[in-house]
Amino acid sequence: MKYYSETELVLNSKKQVYHLGLSANNLAHKIILVGDQDRVQLVSEFFEKIEHKSQHREFVCHTGHFKGKRITALSTGIGTDNIDITLNELDALANIDLKTRTELPNKTSLEIVRIGTCGILQKSIPLHSYI
Repeated sequence: MKYYSETELVLNSKKQVYHLGLSANNLAHKIILVGDQDRVQLVSEFFEKIEHKSQHREFVCHTGHFKGKRITALSTGIGTDNIDITLNELDALANIDLKTRTELPNKTSLEIVRIGTCGILQKSIPLHSYI
């Protein structure tokens, strides 16, 4: 079983992943990622119940229930570097025991959907297209 040192897995004083400020129990296995932190509230307004709300830097997280399914809405901030940090810390939450810093024996695949805007580089794709 792999052990993750303090330099490989940075945790805060509450033993949460450092950048997101989350523990595994704050996270659903179905996740909606948005860039802008204000969009988390827009998504979670559709939840029947919200069980967790937090914010650390630009990372806003709401976990709740929609039509009987537990879902997390999470902002990533701007840029690919923030998305990289987000995805790595989500994987750590799902697959590493943060107390012992060891890999969990059974791996969990998260269901992640990204909702947001992007630039269009091809002239053949009209503005405001869904891609």
